[in-house]
Amino acid sequence: MCLGVPMKIIEVNGTMATVEMAHVRQECDLSLSPDAKVGDYVIVHAGFAIEILDEEDARETLELLDEIGFDTGRGS
Repeated sequence: MCLGVPMKIIEVNGTMATVEMAHVRQECDLSLSPDAKVGDYVIVHAGFAIEILDEEDARETLELLDEIGFDTGRGS
């Protein structure tokens, strides 16, 4: 199963960004979400930020992932 997860942008360098979800940081490509900026939440799938989310939607999605046992690093 493939799953896109909300992650917060920590740093932007050209079309690449460092994103974070709790204790996990990774690089992702912003080519599909060129308006994304530091502090935004984006849905990351297969190394690409495919959608910008507002913070409330991101937190709601992370809570739902917590409820089904996905390790978001936020604890329960």
